[in-house]
Formats: sequence, structure tokens, C-alpha cells
Amino acid sequence: MGDNVHGSAVLVGTEAVLIRGPSGSGKSLLAFELICAGKSGLIAPTLLIGDDRLRLTRRDNTIEVGAVAILAGLIEIRGLGLRRCAHCAAAPLALVVDLAATDGTRLPPLEALRTDILGIIVPRIPVPAGFTALPLVIAALTTEALISD
Repeated sequence: MGDNVHGSAVLVGTEAVLIRGPSGSGKSLLAFELICAGKSGLIAPTLLIGDDRLRLTRRDNTIEVGAVAILAGLIEIRGLGLRRCAHCAAAPLALVVDLAATDGTRLPPLEALRTDILGIIVPRIPVPAGFTALPLVIAALTTEALISD
């Protein structure tokens, strides 16, 4: 079972972060910022999985995020166009970031912090429009939640 989705994804350490949102919401920019954060040591080493179009495949109790072959290794950098960068083919999904999310709030309810992808519940960060996503994602990757279910 699988789906093709519009978004960007990066490998952080050994797991994928999927970035979704409407056109122009900053998916590619956040992916590149995470790659830079990985290079600087703020988070685990980070590589591009894919930009613009991705494939999601359910494998037992995990979701694998992979690049669409024709776009593998390409990322759009606003002002520079398409650029080639180091990448990996696929990784297991660990986190979803939804940009321009209508349910992004200062203290989101627990149900807003997860999403169902192909029948598997995955941690989620709802980022409201106009809010900088990078600090939220770094915090999610480097801290531990106080409340869980």
C-alpha cells in the first residue's frame, strides 16, 4: 500500500521528517534549513530524501518515505532554482511537519500532535502560517515531551 504526496522530506539521523503544506508555504526552505542544522551539529546529520513529490509506502508498522526517482537529489532553493545535493533514497517516517496548519496553536491539544498516515499514527507538528518552523522542529528532535499517551 502506498501514496504519492506533495511535500519535502529529510533524513535526520536514521529517520525521516516529512514536511507538508500548501504551495509556497516553505517546505523546501525548511528541508534546506534542516540540512544546514545537521551540518552545523544542532541536530543529527541530515540528508535530503526528496523535494516536491514523495512516495509513502507502508511496511508492516512503519511508513517509508522515498524520493520520486526523477527528482532524486534535487531541491528547489528560492532565488537559485533547482539545485543538486547529497541525498538518500528512503527512510522510515518519524515526524510530520504541517506548515500553514490551521490547528497550530501555542499549546496544541494532544490530538493535534499526531496524524494518521496509511493507518499508522505518526507524531506531528502543526505550524501556523507566518510562524518560523525550524525552532519547533529542532525542539521536537532534541527534547522529550512531558506528556504522552
